[in-house]
Amino acid sequence: MKPIFTFVFAAIFSAAAATAQTVPADRPDSEAATQLAEGELPFLDAREIDVREYIWNHRLIVIMADTPDNPQFGQQLDEIRERAPEFVIRDVVVIFDGHPDEMSPLRRVMRPNGFMVAIIDKDGEVKARRPSVRSGRELMAVIDKFPLRRQEILEQSPSGR
Repeated sequence: MKPIFTFVFAAIFSAAAATAQTVPADRPDSEAATQLAEGELPFLDAREIDVREYIWNHRLIVIMADTPDNPQFGQQLDEIRERAPEFVIRDVVVIFDGHPDEMSPLRRVMRPNGFMVAIIDKDGEVKARRPSVRSGRELMAVIDKFPLRRQEILEQSPSGR
């Protein structure tokens, strides 16, 4: 069932992303790369980006709510900001969307019902999705269980085998 979901998600995700608006010309294309190079955790608005640029290079933490005033929305962003350096090490990009009226391509694919936090691994597969706030520590524990993350850890310190 999981492989089928992956392929269906990839097909829908590609179709929705293809209909996305392009990034405005006044915004540099390498903004996220610049932020990562500086050691900062990028927080990007889902309405302004093409998520396909981040697949295979970054893990995505997607936070969506019915309104930016949702207390869970702000609390989740704060939980991630508190541990930003640890998320940078894990190649994370945070994508948020608190505007359901504008229907970003990512919102069309994820179809949140109220508040939602999801983790998408580098392969583009949704690995975890929850309707409640998760602490930064919980999010990192989930990421560290991914096979790709475990492989990265072993490559960084081969003596740990």
